[in-house]
Amino acid sequence: MILLTQHDEEQYIHEALEAGVRGYVLKSQVASDLVQAIHQVARGQVYLSPGVSRAIVEAYRSKSDRPVDPLSGRERQVLQLIAEGKSTKDVAVVLGVSVKTAESHRSRLMHKLHIHETATLVRYAVRKGLVEP
Repeated sequence: MILLTQHDEEQYIHEALEAGVRGYVLKSQVASDLVQAIHQVARGQVYLSPGVSRAIVEAYRSKSDRPVDPLSGRERQVLQLIAEGKSTKDVAVVLGVSVKTAESHRSRLMHKLHIHETATLVRYAVRKGLVEP
């Protein structure tokens, strides 16, 4: 799988690679990189845009721990949908779960982040780059 994205932060790259992405192409470099990424991934290799490669190498060299994300993948999905203005019922429909399950995800998400209002939740999502302001 090849991911076409605008995010060149180490946290996003690491998460994508953990999720099984074999090609990571930045939108700013798509014209020159996408064809090469497709060829390399088709041959079973990994392709990272040059800017992404630099970020990975710099993180390795500095041996910095990547920021701990307290949220699971599902909780990030729920956060993004809420930040996009979706109601809990809409979240349930999009995720294919019951409204009660969507409420549970939302509640757990807010508890983990120590956030009690939807507006604060939206601000958090914007700061984390899950949605654009």
